[in-house]
Amino acid sequence: MSVASSPLSPTLALACQLIERPSVTPLDAGCQALMIDRLETLGFAVERMRVEDVDNFWATHGREGPVLCFAGHTDVVPTGPVQAWQTPPFQARIDEQGMLCGRGAADMKGSLAAMLVAVERFVGEYPDHKGVIAWLITSDEEGPALHGTQAVVERLRARGERLDWCIVGEPSSTALVGDIVKNGRRGSLGGLLTVRGVQGHVAYPHLAKNPIHLAAPALAELAAEHWDDGNDFFPPTSFQVSNLNAGTGATNVIPGELQALFNFRFSTESTVDGLKARVAAILDRHGLDYQVDWTLSGLPFLTEPGELLDAVSASIRSVTGRDTLPSTSGGTSDGRFIATLGTQVVELGPVNATIHQVNERVLASDLDLLTDIYYQTLVRLLA
Repeated sequence: MSVASSPLSPTLALACQLIERPSVTPLDAGCQALMIDRLETLGFAVERMRVEDVDNFWATHGREGPVLCFAGHTDVVPTGPVQAWQTPPFQARIDEQGMLCGRGAADMKGSLAAMLVAVERFVGEYPDHKGVIAWLITSDEEGPALHGTQAVVERLRARGERLDWCIVGEPSSTALVGDIVKNGRRGSLGGLLTVRGVQGHVAYPHLAKNPIHLAAPALAELAAEHWDDGNDFFPPTSFQVSNLNAGTGATNVIPGELQALFNFRFSTESTVDGLKARVAAILDRHGLDYQVDWTLSGLPFLTEPGELLDAVSASIRSVTGRDTLPSTSGGTSDGRFIATLGTQVVELGPVNATIHQVNERVLASDLDLLTDIYYQTLVRLLA
Protein backbone atom coordinates (compact mmCIF):
# COMPACT_ATOMS: atom_id res chain seq x y z
CA MET A 1 0.00 0.00 0.00
CA SER A 2 1.08 3.56 -0.46
CA VAL A 3 1.73 5.69 2.59
CA ALA A 4 -1.27 7.83 1.71
CA SER A 5 -3.82 4.98 1.68
CA SER A 6 -4.13 4.53 5.45
CA PRO A 7 -3.50 6.57 8.61
CA LEU A 8 0.09 6.51 9.79
CA SER A 9 1.51 6.85 13.29
CA PRO A 10 3.37 10.12 13.95
CA THR A 11 6.68 8.26 13.70
CA LEU A 12 5.88 6.61 10.38
CA ALA A 13 4.51 9.84 8.93
CA LEU A 14 7.75 11.65 9.78
CA ALA A 15 9.91 8.75 8.56
CA CYS A 16 8.15 8.91 5.19
CA GLN A 17 8.71 12.66 4.95
CA LEU A 18 12.41 12.17 5.60
CA ILE A 19 12.76 9.27 3.16
CA GLU A 20 11.19 11.32 0.38
CA ARG A 21 14.00 13.87 0.62
CA PRO A 22 16.85 12.53 -1.60
CA SER A 23 19.69 13.28 0.81
CA VAL A 24 22.50 11.31 -0.81
CA THR A 25 25.69 12.09 1.12
CA PRO A 26 26.70 14.83 1.75
CA LEU A 27 23.38 16.41 0.75
CA ASP A 28 20.76 17.00 3.43
CA ALA A 29 17.94 17.89 1.01
CA GLY A 30 15.88 19.66 3.65
CA CYS A 31 15.76 16.87 6.24
CA GLN A 32 17.40 18.95 8.93
CA ALA A 33 15.14 21.95 8.25
CA LEU A 34 12.14 19.70 8.86
CA MET A 35 13.61 18.44 12.13
CA ILE A 36 14.75 21.88 13.26
CA ASP A 37 11.29 23.36 12.71
CA ARG A 38 9.76 20.75 15.00
CA LEU A 39 12.49 21.08 17.62
CA GLU A 40 12.19 24.88 17.71
CA THR A 41 8.44 24.48 18.18
CA LEU A 42 9.26 22.46 21.31
CA GLY A 43 11.50 25.24 22.60
CA PHE A 44 14.89 23.82 21.62
CA ALA A 45 17.74 26.25 21.05
CA VAL A 46 19.17 25.22 17.69
CA GLU A 47 22.63 26.06 16.37
CA ARG A 48 23.23 25.33 12.71
CA MET A 49 26.83 24.39 11.96
CA ARG A 50 27.58 24.21 8.25
CA VAL A 51 31.16 23.05 7.66
CA GLU A 52 32.38 23.12 4.04
CA ASP A 53 29.56 21.39 2.11
CA VAL A 54 28.08 19.62 5.13
CA ASP A 55 24.99 20.59 7.12
CA ASN A 56 25.05 19.90 10.86
CA PHE A 57 23.09 21.13 13.83
CA TRP A 58 23.36 21.10 17.62
CA ALA A 59 20.21 21.65 19.67
CA THR A 60 19.48 21.72 23.40
CA HIS A 61 16.46 21.87 25.70
CA GLY A 62 16.46 22.06 29.48
CA ARG A 63 18.39 23.37 32.43
CA GLU A 64 21.71 22.41 33.92
CA GLY A 65 22.28 18.79 34.75
CA PRO A 66 23.11 15.56 32.96
CA VAL A 67 22.97 15.79 29.16
CA LEU A 68 21.30 13.07 27.08
CA CYS A 69 22.15 13.52 23.41
CA PHE A 70 20.41 11.95 20.41
CA ALA A 71 22.83 11.67 17.51
CA GLY A 72 22.46 10.60 13.92
CA HIS A 73 22.74 11.45 10.25
CA THR A 74 20.34 12.60 7.58
CA ASP A 75 22.52 11.54 4.64
CA VAL A 76 22.08 8.19 2.94
CA VAL A 77 24.21 6.09 0.61
CA PRO A 78 23.56 6.19 -3.16
CA THR A 79 20.63 4.11 -4.36
CA GLY A 80 22.50 1.84 -6.75
CA PRO A 81 20.62 0.93 -9.95
CA VAL A 82 17.20 2.55 -9.60
CA GLN A 83 15.69 0.01 -11.99
CA ALA A 84 16.52 -2.75 -9.50
CA TRP A 85 14.23 -1.21 -6.86
CA GLN A 86 10.68 -2.53 -6.61
CA THR A 87 9.50 1.05 -6.04
CA PRO A 88 11.36 4.36 -6.42
CA PRO A 89 13.93 4.59 -3.61
CA PHE A 90 12.84 8.05 -2.49
CA GLN A 91 9.13 7.25 -2.63
CA ALA A 92 8.27 5.86 0.80
CA ARG A 93 5.93 2.88 0.72
CA ILE A 94 4.58 0.31 3.19
CA ASP A 95 4.26 -3.04 1.41
CA GLU A 96 1.88 -5.94 1.96
CA GLN A 97 4.19 -7.41 4.61
CA GLY A 98 4.11 -4.20 6.63
CA MET A 99 7.62 -3.16 5.62
CA LEU A 100 8.47 0.50 5.22
CA CYS A 101 10.49 0.66 1.99
CA GLY A 102 12.82 3.39 0.81
CA ARG A 103 16.43 4.52 0.99
CA GLY A 104 17.15 5.42 4.60
CA ALA A 105 14.24 3.48 6.12
CA ALA A 106 16.68 1.53 8.28
CA ASP A 107 19.83 3.67 8.03
CA MET A 108 18.77 5.91 9.60
CA LYS A 109 15.76 8.08 8.89
CA GLY A 110 13.49 5.65 10.71
CA SER A 111 15.54 6.14 13.89
CA LEU A 112 15.55 9.93 13.49
CA ALA A 113 11.76 9.94 13.23
CA ALA A 114 11.41 7.69 16.28
CA MET A 115 13.79 9.85 18.29
CA LEU A 116 12.01 13.08 17.40
CA VAL A 117 8.53 11.80 18.14
CA ALA A 118 9.76 10.33 21.43
CA VAL A 119 11.27 13.69 22.41
CA GLU A 120 8.08 15.53 21.42
CA ARG A 121 6.06 13.22 23.64
CA PHE A 122 8.50 13.48 26.53
CA VAL A 123 8.82 17.28 26.48
CA GLY A 124 5.02 17.56 26.23
CA GLU A 125 4.61 15.40 29.34
CA TYR A 126 7.68 16.64 31.23
CA PRO A 127 8.21 20.27 30.18
CA ASP A 128 10.33 20.91 33.27
CA HIS A 129 12.40 17.74 32.98
CA LYS A 130 15.71 17.55 34.76
CA GLY A 131 18.95 17.85 32.85
CA VAL A 132 19.31 18.63 29.15
CA ILE A 133 18.12 16.91 25.98
CA ALA A 134 20.54 17.51 23.10
CA TRP A 135 20.69 16.69 19.40
CA LEU A 136 23.78 16.28 17.21
CA ILE A 137 22.81 15.71 13.58
CA THR A 138 25.00 15.64 10.47
CA SER A 139 24.76 14.98 6.73
CA ASP A 140 28.31 13.58 6.49
CA GLU A 141 28.25 10.13 8.10
CA GLU A 142 28.06 7.98 4.98
CA GLY A 143 30.83 9.94 3.27
CA PRO A 144 34.31 11.00 4.41
CA ALA A 145 32.94 12.01 7.85
CA LEU A 146 35.40 14.90 8.09
CA HIS A 147 33.04 17.86 8.31
CA GLY A 148 30.18 16.26 10.22
CA THR A 149 30.06 14.85 13.73
CA GLN A 150 33.83 15.00 14.09
CA ALA A 151 33.87 18.73 13.35
CA VAL A 152 30.92 19.44 15.64
CA VAL A 153 32.50 17.47 18.48
CA GLU A 154 35.68 19.52 18.18
CA ARG A 155 33.64 22.71 18.52
CA LEU A 156 31.81 21.33 21.53
CA ARG A 157 35.11 20.27 23.10
CA ALA A 158 36.59 23.73 22.59
CA ARG A 159 33.56 25.27 24.33
CA GLY A 160 33.67 22.81 27.22
CA GLU A 161 30.23 21.41 26.42
CA ARG A 162 29.09 18.50 28.57
CA LEU A 163 27.71 15.26 27.09
CA ASP A 164 27.00 12.57 29.64
CA TRP A 165 24.98 10.07 27.61
CA CYS A 166 24.44 9.64 23.88
CA ILE A 167 22.11 7.40 21.90
CA VAL A 168 23.14 7.01 18.26
CA GLY A 169 20.30 5.83 16.02
CA GLU A 170 22.38 3.40 13.95
CA PRO A 171 20.50 0.21 12.99
CA SER A 172 21.91 -2.03 15.70
CA SER A 173 19.28 -4.78 15.82
CA THR A 174 19.90 -8.12 14.11
CA ALA A 175 16.62 -10.08 13.99
CA LEU A 176 14.22 -8.26 16.33
CA VAL A 177 14.20 -4.63 17.36
CA GLY A 178 16.29 -4.19 20.49
CA ASP A 179 17.89 -7.65 20.44
CA ILE A 180 21.33 -6.04 20.08
CA VAL A 181 22.68 -2.66 21.14
CA LYS A 182 26.17 -1.50 20.34
CA ASN A 183 28.02 -0.37 23.45
CA GLY A 184 31.32 0.15 21.66
CA ARG A 185 33.17 -0.30 18.40
CA ARG A 186 36.57 -1.52 17.36
CA GLY A 187 39.15 0.95 16.13
CA SER A 188 40.00 1.18 12.44
CA LEU A 189 43.59 1.73 11.31
CA GLY A 190 44.38 1.60 7.61
CA GLY A 191 47.69 1.47 5.82
CA LEU A 192 48.97 1.91 2.28
CA LEU A 193 52.13 -0.14 1.96
CA THR A 194 54.47 0.67 -0.93
CA VAL A 195 57.25 -1.85 -1.58
CA ARG A 196 59.90 -0.68 -4.02
CA GLY A 197 61.82 -3.03 -6.31
CA VAL A 198 63.63 -2.61 -9.63
CA GLN A 199 61.70 -2.83 -12.88
CA GLY A 200 63.12 -5.06 -15.57
CA HIS A 201 62.57 -7.67 -18.26
CA VAL A 202 61.23 -11.02 -17.06
CA ALA A 203 63.91 -12.76 -19.16
CA TYR A 204 66.64 -11.05 -17.09
CA PRO A 205 65.45 -11.39 -13.48
CA HIS A 206 69.00 -10.98 -12.16
CA LEU A 207 68.88 -7.37 -13.38
CA ALA A 208 65.62 -6.59 -11.57
CA LYS A 209 64.06 -6.91 -8.12
CA ASN A 210 60.46 -8.14 -8.12
CA PRO A 211 58.53 -6.34 -5.34
CA ILE A 212 55.72 -8.91 -5.54
CA HIS A 213 58.10 -11.75 -4.70
CA LEU A 214 59.79 -9.64 -2.03
CA ALA A 215 56.55 -8.54 -0.35
CA ALA A 216 54.69 -11.85 -0.41
CA PRO A 217 56.44 -13.48 2.59
CA ALA A 218 56.04 -10.32 4.66
CA LEU A 219 52.34 -10.04 3.82
CA ALA A 220 51.88 -13.71 4.69
CA GLU A 221 53.52 -13.13 8.06
CA LEU A 222 51.36 -10.08 8.74
CA ALA A 223 48.25 -12.07 7.88
CA ALA A 224 49.27 -14.91 10.18
CA GLU A 225 50.35 -12.71 13.09
CA HIS A 226 48.45 -13.00 16.38
CA TRP A 227 47.90 -9.38 17.35
CA ASP A 228 45.99 -9.80 20.63
CA ASP A 229 43.40 -11.99 22.36
CA GLY A 230 40.67 -9.35 22.60
CA ASN A 231 38.80 -9.21 25.90
CA ASP A 232 35.35 -9.67 27.40
CA PHE A 233 33.97 -6.88 25.20
CA PHE A 234 36.03 -7.09 21.98
CA PRO A 235 37.08 -9.90 19.64
CA PRO A 236 40.79 -10.23 18.83
CA THR A 237 42.31 -7.60 16.58
CA SER A 238 42.20 -8.56 12.90
CA PHE A 239 44.46 -7.68 9.96
CA GLN A 240 43.14 -7.83 6.40
CA VAL A 241 44.70 -6.95 3.05
CA SER A 242 41.97 -5.32 0.95
CA ASN A 243 43.82 -4.57 -2.29
CA LEU A 244 47.08 -5.35 -4.11
CA ASN A 245 48.37 -3.49 -7.13
CA ALA A 246 51.56 -3.93 -9.15
CA GLY A 247 52.71 -4.23 -12.72
CA THR A 248 52.35 -2.42 -16.03
CA GLY A 249 49.88 -4.85 -17.58
CA ALA A 250 52.60 -6.36 -19.77
CA THR A 251 53.47 -10.01 -19.18
CA ASN A 252 57.16 -9.51 -19.90
CA VAL A 253 57.86 -6.71 -17.40
CA ILE A 254 58.87 -7.17 -13.78
CA PRO A 255 57.18 -4.32 -11.90
CA GLY A 256 59.17 -1.73 -10.03
CA GLU A 257 56.66 -1.20 -7.25
CA LEU A 258 53.87 -2.93 -5.33
CA GLN A 259 51.14 -1.25 -3.33
CA ALA A 260 49.00 -3.04 -0.74
CA LEU A 261 46.03 -1.60 1.13
CA PHE A 262 45.38 -3.16 4.51
CA ASN A 263 43.27 -2.51 7.58
CA PHE A 264 43.31 -3.31 11.28
CA ARG A 265 40.06 -3.57 13.22
CA PHE A 266 41.53 -3.41 16.68
CA SER A 267 40.41 -3.82 20.24
CA THR A 268 41.33 -1.88 23.34
CA GLU A 269 44.04 -4.52 23.91
CA SER A 270 46.14 -2.91 21.15
CA THR A 271 47.29 0.64 20.56
CA VAL A 272 47.85 2.56 17.33
CA ASP A 273 51.55 3.06 18.06
CA GLY A 274 51.93 -0.59 19.05
CA LEU A 275 50.39 -1.86 15.82
CA LYS A 276 52.48 0.47 13.70
CA ALA A 277 55.67 -0.64 15.45
CA ARG A 278 54.88 -4.34 15.03
CA VAL A 279 54.15 -3.88 11.32
CA ALA A 280 57.44 -2.03 10.86
CA ALA A 281 59.33 -4.78 12.70
CA ILE A 282 57.94 -7.47 10.40
CA LEU A 283 58.64 -5.47 7.24
CA ASP A 284 62.16 -4.65 8.43
CA ARG A 285 62.81 -8.30 9.20
CA HIS A 286 62.16 -9.10 5.53
CA GLY A 287 64.62 -6.45 4.37
CA LEU A 288 62.11 -4.52 2.27
CA ASP A 289 62.54 -1.07 0.78
CA TYR A 290 59.13 0.22 1.82
CA GLN A 291 56.92 3.05 2.99
CA VAL A 292 53.64 2.90 4.94
CA ASP A 293 51.13 5.75 4.85
CA TRP A 294 48.75 5.36 7.78
CA THR A 295 45.13 6.48 8.17
CA LEU A 296 43.40 6.30 11.54
CA SER A 297 39.63 6.28 11.01
CA GLY A 298 38.73 5.87 14.65
CA LEU A 299 39.88 4.63 18.03
CA PRO A 300 38.06 1.83 19.82
CA PHE A 301 35.54 2.91 22.44
CA LEU A 302 33.50 1.10 25.05
CA THR A 303 30.55 1.97 27.27
CA GLU A 304 30.57 -0.42 30.18
CA PRO A 305 27.39 -1.24 32.14
CA GLY A 306 26.14 1.88 33.88
CA GLU A 307 23.34 4.43 33.84
CA LEU A 308 22.86 4.67 30.07
CA LEU A 309 23.16 1.00 29.20
CA ASP A 310 20.97 0.07 32.19
CA ALA A 311 18.27 2.56 31.15
CA VAL A 312 18.29 1.42 27.52
CA SER A 313 18.22 -2.27 28.47
CA ALA A 314 15.36 -1.76 30.91
CA SER A 315 13.38 0.21 28.32
CA ILE A 316 13.86 -2.50 25.68
CA ARG A 317 12.71 -5.14 28.16
CA SER A 318 9.66 -3.07 29.14
CA VAL A 319 8.56 -2.43 25.54
CA THR A 320 9.46 -5.73 23.87
CA GLY A 321 9.73 -8.23 26.73
CA ARG A 322 13.19 -9.30 25.62
CA ASP A 323 16.67 -8.90 27.03
CA THR A 324 19.18 -7.07 24.88
CA LEU A 325 22.75 -8.13 24.19
CA PRO A 326 25.46 -5.46 24.22
CA SER A 327 27.90 -5.91 21.33
CA THR A 328 30.93 -4.19 19.82
CA SER A 329 30.71 -5.98 16.45
CA GLY A 330 30.41 -4.31 13.07
CA GLY A 331 32.12 -1.35 11.49
CA THR A 332 32.65 2.15 12.78
CA SER A 333 30.07 4.82 13.54
CA ASP A 334 30.04 8.47 14.56
CA GLY A 335 29.91 7.23 18.14
CA ARG A 336 33.71 7.03 17.92
CA PHE A 337 33.92 10.82 17.80
CA ILE A 338 31.37 11.46 20.53
CA ALA A 339 33.03 8.98 22.90
CA THR A 340 36.20 11.11 22.90
CA LEU A 341 34.30 13.61 25.07
CA GLY A 342 34.11 11.00 27.83
CA THR A 343 30.50 10.30 26.91
CA GLN A 344 28.70 7.00 27.51
CA VAL A 345 27.58 6.00 24.00
CA VAL A 346 25.03 3.37 22.96
CA GLU A 347 23.83 2.66 19.43
CA LEU A 348 20.19 1.60 19.25
CA GLY A 349 18.11 1.38 16.11
CA PRO A 350 16.04 -0.96 13.90
CA VAL A 351 17.01 -4.23 12.23
CA ASN A 352 20.02 -3.79 9.96
CA ALA A 353 19.33 -6.64 7.48
CA THR A 354 18.89 -4.40 4.40
CA ILE A 355 21.05 -1.35 5.10
CA HIS A 356 22.88 -0.02 2.01
CA GLN A 357 21.05 -2.57 -0.15
CA VAL A 358 18.64 -2.15 -3.03
CA ASN A 359 15.06 -2.24 -1.66
CA GLU A 360 16.12 -1.11 1.81
CA ARG A 361 13.25 -1.68 4.23
CA VAL A 362 12.34 -2.04 7.88
CA LEU A 363 9.26 -3.40 9.64
CA ALA A 364 7.04 -0.34 10.03
CA SER A 365 5.72 -1.39 13.45
CA ASP A 366 9.33 -1.64 14.71
CA LEU A 367 9.69 2.12 14.41
CA ASP A 368 6.77 2.62 16.78
CA LEU A 369 8.39 0.17 19.22
CA LEU A 370 11.63 2.10 18.86
CA THR A 371 9.79 5.34 19.66
CA ASP A 372 8.50 3.82 22.89
CA ILE A 373 11.98 2.57 23.81
CA TYR A 374 13.52 6.02 23.28
CA TYR A 375 10.68 7.62 25.25
CA GLN A 376 11.07 5.25 28.20
CA THR A 377 14.82 5.83 28.22
CA LEU A 378 14.18 9.57 28.47
CA VAL A 379 11.81 8.95 31.38
CA ARG A 380 14.33 6.77 33.21
CA LEU A 381 17.15 9.26 32.84
CA LEU A 382 15.56 12.72 32.87
CA ALA A 383 12.01 12.56 34.30
